[in-house]
Amino acid sequence: MIVRYALFEGEIHPGSEAAFRRFVKERLVPLWTQFPGAQEIRVLDGMARDEGAPVYAMVLAIRYPDMATCEQALQSPVRFESREVTGELLKMFTGRVHHHVFEMNEYAPAG
Repeated sequence: MIVRYALFEGEIHPGSEAAFRRFVKERLVPLWTQFPGAQEIRVLDGMARDEGAPVYAMVLAIRYPDMATCEQALQSPVRFESREVTGELLKMFTGRVHHHVFEMNEYAPAG
């Protein structure tokens, strides 16, 4: 399995936090959940970090069974639609968005 992350590195404009989160939930999640082949969609809202660490306002994590499925999703019409809508979201955000793909390994906790 692989997970593709969209890292929103930066800050939501002061006073826009609730509107930002509502926009994501109402406008973007319905699109992200339509990505073909996606097995899991997680939206992680930044809460705390180590002193001196970069600020991540949000992280989007989408799990796919393999890289080929991920690449198909990235070429889908709904993905291009989500990119346009994300442009609206970025008006409430200062920073950059970058993507990373990781191979996922799962381990059960001991005990």
